[in-house]
Amino acid sequence: MNGDGEQTRDFTFIENAIQANIKAMFSQKAEAVNQVYNIAVGDRASVKEAFEILNAIENKAIKAIHREARPGDVRDSLADISKAKELLGYNPTVRFKEGLLTTYNWMK
Repeated sequence: MNGDGEQTRDFTFIENAIQANIKAMFSQKAEAVNQVYNIAVGDRASVKEAFEILNAIENKAIKAIHREARPGDVRDSLADISKAKELLGYNPTVRFKEGLLTTYNWMK
């Protein structure tokens, strides 16, 4: 794990991205056309949290192996999805933990 694992990201599940694309494709709002949108969940989760969730799913107690933080890595990232909500009616339906569990189960 790079650094302490407390760096956060606004992870999103593929179904959220698909929803946004479909809403954009069928939007009747002229102001929604030719725009750039942030598509995410609008919430943060840490890399450490993802690791802990996966440990819990597997009923394991694996210890994280930490290495140096990556130079230039963004510490925290949170997407502003308000424009997509307003112009497209986008509303993410799959939260981080649910998406991670679904992905894990599919890969297993």
